[in-house]
Amino acid sequence: MSAIAFDIPEDILAMREGLRAFAEAEILPRHEANHNLFEDQRRLYDSDGRFSEELLNLIGEVRRTASKAGYYQMCVPEELGGGGLGHLAYFVGFEELFHTCGPQNWLMLYAVSHWAFGPSRLLEKLTERARDEMLAPMMAGEKSMCFGLSEPGAGSDASRITTRAAPDGDGWRITGRKIWTSNSPVADYCVVFAVTDPDTRGGISAFLVPTNAPGFEIQRIIRLFGHIGGDEAELTLDDVRVEPWQLVGELHKGFAAALYGVSLGRIYNSARAVGYGRWALEQALDYAGVREAFGKTISEFQGVTFPLAESATELHAAHLMALNAATLLDRGDAAVKELSMAKAYAVQVGYKAVDRAMQTHGAMGFTNELGLYHAWHALRIVNVADGTNEILNRTIVQRLMKGDREL
Repeated sequence: MSAIAFDIPEDILAMREGLRAFAEAEILPRHEANHNLFEDQRRLYDSDGRFSEELLNLIGEVRRTASKAGYYQMCVPEELGGGGLGHLAYFVGFEELFHTCGPQNWLMLYAVSHWAFGPSRLLEKLTERARDEMLAPMMAGEKSMCFGLSEPGAGSDASRITTRAAPDGDGWRITGRKIWTSNSPVADYCVVFAVTDPDTRGGISAFLVPTNAPGFEIQRIIRLFGHIGGDEAELTLDDVRVEPWQLVGELHKGFAAALYGVSLGRIYNSARAVGYGRWALEQALDYAGVREAFGKTISEFQGVTFPLAESATELHAAHLMALNAATLLDRGDAAVKELSMAKAYAVQVGYKAVDRAMQTHGAMGFTNELGLYHAWHALRIVNVADGTNEILNRTIVQRLMKGDREL
């Protein structure tokens, strides 16, 4: 029996069931068959810190298999050759994957096209040539991309980017730096945001640039939480030539596309927080039912179970908030306040649920084998990614002060 009375369309429910079956058939067996690879960072990463060829082959297999099954491109607009499903499907699909697979079976990240790694509505205004040359291999899962917005001096305030696309004949030459660019160490293309109208605040344009273009360089791999490699990088662009057909959308109006990409990231991270939080809570409940102390199972101690009850309540609320925000977006509402609320709340309560699950397990909660640390690690990051909780609170207050007070 579902705890959600939310009216989720039948086609999205069917997609959710199909994704679960896909994960059980294609994701979990790959992790089981390659257990030694995923347990050894020296095999996961090359000497320069990038994903190893062995791992990239598995990621490619998942993308291509998911593409053939129709899941990878399911939320890409129909005019680009995708399934045309919207924001609600995006949330429901990813929440199911995170909940079903948990943090250790993370190849599931590539079963549905992530907005910053592959095709999405962000690319709906590509030129015909870009669709043929760049979009087609991404739709098939053969190639991937990254999203080049953040800079060393421009994080939360993206309008402060300084990367410049200077006119050069009928095209442009891009010079600047990007940072925290996920998937960039292995991506084939990058959506680069650059200033094209320096006299106008937000006079930014977006360009789809091959990462092997002359002047495009991965400056360094950013390593997090003691890992020996990573999937984030700092990029430099030195006089990189781009042609008119590489422009994404309208000239000087790329800031709206940048903000839309961040909105997709907020839906994705809400799904990640709710999915991982539910997964961790279930691990804690199962353990509490069998672990004995002082002659009884620890599920009989309120000090153990009441925090889990609080997390269940919080995750239920976060789930509903995210479903609501995604549905508002599908109806054409900007849902700025609601999406900000959903993301800020979900990532905080999801992180808290994982932390409580670790506490329930005692010392075992810190071990690699349980996977709780992996979820803790991921959700600590998403409390910052795509809008810190402080920035989201600022956005919420701004909307309230402007009269948007429906709750």
